[in-house]
Amino acid sequence: MEQQQIYKGKLTQFHWLKIAKKEQLTKNTFSLELEIPENLLKNFEFQAGQFVSVKFKSHDEDIINDYSMTSAPYEKKISLGIKINSSEGATSELFKNYQVGDHLWVSEPNGRFTLVSKPSEFRTIIGFAGGIGITPILSHFKNILHTEPRTRLFLFFGNKRTEEVMYREQLDHLARAHADRLQIFYFYSQEKTPDQLFNGRLDAKKLNLIINQILNLDDTDEESTIWDAVDEVLICGKGEMIKTLANACYHHGIPKKNIHFELFEEFNDDIYPIEKEFPLIENVKVEFKMLGKEYSTELPDNKDRILQQLLIQKFPVPYSCKSGICGSCECYLEEGEVELLENEYLTEKEELQGKILACMSIAKTKKIKLNFDFI
Repeated sequence: MEQQQIYKGKLTQFHWLKIAKKEQLTKNTFSLELEIPENLLKNFEFQAGQFVSVKFKSHDEDIINDYSMTSAPYEKKISLGIKINSSEGATSELFKNYQVGDHLWVSEPNGRFTLVSKPSEFRTIIGFAGGIGITPILSHFKNILHTEPRTRLFLFFGNKRTEEVMYREQLDHLARAHADRLQIFYFYSQEKTPDQLFNGRLDAKKLNLIINQILNLDDTDEESTIWDAVDEVLICGKGEMIKTLANACYHHGIPKKNIHFELFEEFNDDIYPIEKEFPLIENVKVEFKMLGKEYSTELPDNKDRILQQLLIQKFPVPYSCKSGICGSCECYLEEGEVELLENEYLTEKEELQGKILACMSIAKTKKIKLNFDFI
């Protein structure tokens, strides 16, 4: 069975999948493993770091939420890690009302929190995860350990307390099985630890300590540190954590193109500070097409991004993060000019094709025409 539905302004394909396994991980988290029928194996091929959208009933309403895969592509299964945010919330209903053998509507895999595999290279990759943010990073680390025999990994995993650590057993097993290539460090913000280094949030100050006390001496190169050898950084957690760590990594020498992040919540702030100023334009006319309908409006000026101004005017434009990470507001610029601010989503090729993210675009002309439909 399959169905199509508008989700985040896009026509999305959903498939009817059976729950094969369900496990409570901590007091507020659980995992679901979904059974993929033979005829859908191709549809559910995915890259490490991606997610699926799951449609289910909560209080007699249809709910659609995105959940990252914790399984790696080579495992040939879809496993999801899910956090229950409140006892009355939708995910609580999902946990209480759906059991092994029940079915859910599940979209095909999506998302760009991915890395290019380089199995023949010697690489150093570090991951920062906060709480539920471990889910896509677990997928990445399992995949890299399986496909890149020369890559070494360091994981810095922050939680409030020991009992809230998801996948502790699985992570520790990976660390034991790959002791020469994987090191994991746990940090607690609301629990005392024997070593003060591991007490507190993962932030810029903590990164300084990590660089100086953990990523300092490199056994493979006596003249440099482990931090000097870092090729890629993966960050997943709350918006403020991503912002502070991404900027700290950048200021410590990691190029922005090598800092990858995934956001699980709406975040109305820029990850990196905007360093440009723009000439003021007033009374900007915006026309856009979405789901076959034509819309037209006027923005008072170009002091704010196009998406944010359209949302203020109550237009049903697609969005999720508002920070240039998720790509929900991707569209074509058909007329006019915009300043596309730094974002984690679009490739250089896509930008040359005329694609923009409305949440990261500032109008530079009096008229702007967008098309959300041909993506």
